[in-house]
Amino acid sequence: MAPNNPAPPDSTRRSERSRRAIYDAAIALVVEVGYPKTTIEGIAARAGVGKQTIYRWWGSKADVLLEAFLDLSEQAARTAAQEHESHEGREGRAGHESQGIPDTGDLAADLKLVLRATVDELRDPGFEAPSRALAADGVVNEELGRRFVAQLLEPQLQLYVDRLRSAQETGQVRPDIDPRIALELFVSPLAQRWLQYTGPITYEYTDTLVDYALNGLAPR
Repeated sequence: MAPNNPAPPDSTRRSERSRRAIYDAAIALVVEVGYPKTTIEGIAARAGVGKQTIYRWWGSKADVLLEAFLDLSEQAARTAAQEHESHEGREGRAGHESQGIPDTGDLAADLKLVLRATVDELRDPGFEAPSRALAADGVVNEELGRRFVAQLLEPQLQLYVDRLRSAQETGQVRPDIDPRIALELFVSPLAQRWLQYTGPITYEYTDTLVDYALNGLAPR
């Protein structure tokens, strides 16, 4: 009978643990000391890995932070979707199963749903702190700012573009409207209020933004 040899270590699982530790360390450091003072050495020490491990997977600290923040965003989106599904039930609506903006046929309701989920993210300390740190440093660090927009912000904005185009196809939005500009009527005010602390971030606020954007300000 052959001896029972222990199973070899699972390198995939070990790599995933290391990657997760690096993500967590990068986010924690950028919150604590800011982007300029965050270093590969500091991330490695905090994560309990060697510098060579980080350099094997990423080319710079910006690469690490952006990927870590993207992962954080995806986790927050999954949590919000699960909470909404638990609260509302599936109701057989396929729109809630995708990672895009739901398309239930009611544009206002769909936009309000997604913006309410955004409010939850912005008020979550685990998401808000690194978001503010990266946003603030992106203002003064042009390279970081451009990459933040290209890799994190634009893909999210494209979801609004797609939903507004769908609404154009069904006659809910005028065909001459540029969706990329139109989305700024409700996304940009929320971002400004959050960044500059000009007012509370609430469901009522984002619902009102959608109503104003879709219905206009002039008397009807």
